[in-house]
Amino acid sequence: MSTDKLKIYIPAMILAVLGFGIAWQFVDPAPPTILTFTAGQKGGAYYAYAERYRDYLKQRGITVNILESAGSVENVQRLKTGKADIAFAQSGIANPDEQDMQSLGSMYVEPLWVFLRRGLDIHFLRELKGKRIAIGLKGSGTQALAMQLLAANGIDGGTAILSSMPTATAANALMQGGLDALFIVSAETSASVQALLSSDDARMLNIERAEAYTRRFDALTSVLLPQGALNLALNIPARDTQMLAATATLMVNENMHPALQSLVMQASSAIHASSSLFSRAGTFPTPRHAGFALSKTADHYYKSGPPFLQRFLPFWAATLMDRLKIMLLPFIALLLPLFKVLPPLYRWRIRSRIYRWYEELGQIDAELGDGDTTTLLDDLNRIESEIRKVHVPLSYAQELYDLRLHLALVRDLIEKGKTEKGKP
Repeated sequence: MSTDKLKIYIPAMILAVLGFGIAWQFVDPAPPTILTFTAGQKGGAYYAYAERYRDYLKQRGITVNILESAGSVENVQRLKTGKADIAFAQSGIANPDEQDMQSLGSMYVEPLWVFLRRGLDIHFLRELKGKRIAIGLKGSGTQALAMQLLAANGIDGGTAILSSMPTATAANALMQGGLDALFIVSAETSASVQALLSSDDARMLNIERAEAYTRRFDALTSVLLPQGALNLALNIPARDTQMLAATATLMVNENMHPALQSLVMQASSAIHASSSLFSRAGTFPTPRHAGFALSKTADHYYKSGPPFLQRFLPFWAATLMDRLKIMLLPFIALLLPLFKVLPPLYRWRIRSRIYRWYEELGQIDAELGDGDTTTLLDDLNRIESEIRKVHVPLSYAQELYDLRLHLALVRDLIEKGKTEKGKP
């Protein structure tokens, strides 16, 4: 690049770099590459789904650390205290007014199974007063829901014997007659649920007033388990059974990066969209029944799908371009005008070396009739000597030679005038 171009373009580039440097101060930070996912106990549905999220996000460059927990209540507490970024929580167990957590929606149905000791003639939850009831571990969503339902029926620790124990332990105690009732919130694939369904020492309670409970508790829905749905050969259950169900809500810390929230939403669509015993394909994920404020990112996802860039680019590239969109400001404000101004400025700088001599050449031409030809020739020789020192790019050589032709023309006029004055 020529010296002339450097003198024009280097200041422009410095100005552009300064503009980008100032804009960089306003670029959003990059999303973290490590997430902490608080799930339930190993072997449970929450933990199994968390592992599927981990595998999905790992392929997109995000590392997920999974923490075991007692259940939904502990998961929510970890989100509140910032010990986790994302968690499964049973709908209805968190306070919707909490401002430090947000929901990404409901991911799947969590049915409530109420099992009774065989031979116990009970048809309503209110009849459990005075009975021995396992309500799930402390800190679990099962216990939170069981306490809500029992309280609605006038039952608490003073009117019944309430036990907190692991699900497997409680299931064995029920089948052996050590308990009268057992609450479980779990998928039908749970080993304890399967054991109780196939046992002659336990039966499932039909929630006859399921619709009434859904009117009292917004986070609950009424679901029907058809006769034989679990095992057609053994006809389990033996009749249509009305059940209550919560939903598994995916919760995030309010400070979780929006780009990561969007990526998690894409994972949820891939993981939870298939059909299940209690839902048709495409039912989940859904913003319904979450019982908690939906994040803006999730709300946008349900309405419009993934962000435009994430549909076509790898996650890292999409987030980088999204973050750098503010860098368009100096590009539009500085570079585009500079692109238009610099070429004319360069042309003016080169041509000014040539055109500046036309003013003196014009003055000499104007004095041809009256001026001293010797003085005019001296001025012309000086101008010619200076013009020979002018260097321009080849593309401007014609204009330089035009100047020299015009100088030669003026010289001829001076010589002609000098000759005519010398004639007798």
